Amino acid sequence: MIVTLRKLVPEDAAGLLSLQHALDEESSFMLLEPDERQTGLQQVKEMIENFTASETSILIGAEVNGGLAGYLSVRGGSVRRNKHSAYIVIGILKEYQGMGIGSGLFLEMEAWARTAAIVRLELTVMTHNERGIALYKKYGFEIEGIKKKSLFIGGEWVDEYYMSKIIA
Repeated sequence: MIVTLRKLVPEDAAGLLSLQHALDEESSFMLLEPDERQTGLQQVKEMIENFTASETSILIGAEVNGGLAGYLSVRGGSVRRNKHSAYIVIGILKEYQGMGIGSGLFLEMEAWARTAAIVRLELTVMTHNERGIALYKKYGFEIEGIKKKSLFIGGEWVDEYYMSKIIA
């Protein structure tokens, strides 16, 4: 299996939207439930364009056999007081998990972040997402706190960890 990690471009909108719908269906660890994603192709294209235009944001895709198997978004702050800080979202299709794609995405992200003058990387993760937490800790993220009753999933409250990594 050959994995290509690359910055996503507006022409990737259809592939990214398809990947996001697939992740909504198969993972309870993503924010949206399967029927909640309302974005269309044009909105995804514009989102990618906005990421591309931002000095503090990037969308990195993991491509396998011509299709997206995963992605990592880094959305940086837009004003002087927070442009050093960026929020991360990652999603990898189940069939490609455990193959090093998450590690590759994190290494690409950190290399980019250093060139973009990002000092703080942050994310939230459900407290029962053991694989995600293990990946984040592997790359130096630390738990800063717990967001109690952060989400309501399947009729139950779910807590999230707030995690961060200082890279400079």
